[in-house]
Parts: sequence; structure tokens; C-alpha cells
Amino acid sequence: MRVVLAEDLFLLRQGLIQLLDAYGFETVAAVDNGPDLLAAAAAHRPDILIVDVRLPPTFTTEGLKAALQARREIPRLPILVLSQHVEQMYARELLADGTGGIGYLLKDSVFDNDQFIDAIRRVAAGGTAMDPAVVSQLMVSHARDEPLGALTARERGVLELMAEGCSNTAIAQRLFITEGAAAKHISNIFVKLMLPPDSDSNRRVLAVLAYLNA
Repeated sequence: MRVVLAEDLFLLRQGLIQLLDAYGFETVAAVDNGPDLLAAAAAHRPDILIVDVRLPPTFTTEGLKAALQARREIPRLPILVLSQHVEQMYARELLADGTGGIGYLLKDSVFDNDQFIDAIRRVAAGGTAMDPAVVSQLMVSHARDEPLGALTARERGVLELMAEGCSNTAIAQRLFITEGAAAKHISNIFVKLMLPPDSDSNRRVLAVLAYLNA
């Protein structure tokens, strides 16, 4: 899997390159600013971008803006944001096209290699990997929106875990319910969000994006 990495801190950038290499990823470009990120994405057409939010030259939202521009130029380009900050407006814009392949992790919440690598693979495959803190901030003002208002509190909890990338088994374990109950809640969510019959994996992504984009 080919990766373009954008991280301005040298030691962290080099550490990520070594970690990715150890798990069989190919870092085709590692850059430290927004313009170089755009150039690298256009030149290499990678399988995924891994991007810090705050990059030179502005050190504000340069990385996330560059990632958004890259996705406009390369539709459906998977993007995993790795940052210390939650930028709600740009995170929502990143989710807005509804095509999946999106992740947003907070650096302080990544505790082990397997967690991080699993998120990369999930996003590259077109899924979602959202940090619980990011999900919480994005959802807090939208709990009453229709058709989301039709969801029960339990269904909203299930959907939040879906946004984090949890499987049915993991959702059941986190909520102390049976796997069958988790599957039923997910089925109800699909119906209430009026998602057409499709593969379950695709509908999971659509459900998460519908919720976070509300």
C-alpha cells in the first residue's frame, strides 16, 4: 500500500515512516508542508494520505485544507487525519462528499501500533476511523436533526461506535449486549436513515457519513 505522509515534526515523521515500513507500507513521499502535500498527491496518486492538520506555512489548518484540495483533484482519495486538534468545520467538509475513506485520529489517543495500522487499512479500504472525541464533538449539536431524530439513544450509541470503526462484535462488547442485538440496532439504523439495500460495509459508511454530516 502506497502512502503519502504529511507531518512537520521531523522525529515524528521519521518514526511514522519506520512504523509504516515495518508493517509493509510504502511511503512514496513524506513532506512537511501543505503545498508539497498537494504536489506529492498529484505525482504519486497514493492509496492513502496521512496528514497532520497544522502544517507550514500557516500552522493553522494548512494540512487539512491541502488534504481537501487533494481530494477534490483525486476523487475518493482516502485520507487519514492525525492531529492534536479537532477542527470541526474542516472535518465536516472532509466528510461532506459522502464517499467514505475518511479517518480522523487524535495523536494523544493512539496507544498502540495495531490500533493505528488497523485505522490506516480501514480508511484505505473505503471505511471510516474516527476518534471518539472527534465523533463526540461533531455529533453534539445534531442529536435532534431529522431523520436522525428518529434514532433511539441506544441506536445513536451504536452509530457512534460504528463511526469509530467498530465491528458488530466490538459494538456488542462495548455496550454489553449480544451480537444479535447489535446487528438488529444496525439494521434499524439503516432503515431509519433510509439507506437503500447494498453491501453492509457500504451502508455502514453511508450511515456514519449521514450522521456526521447532518
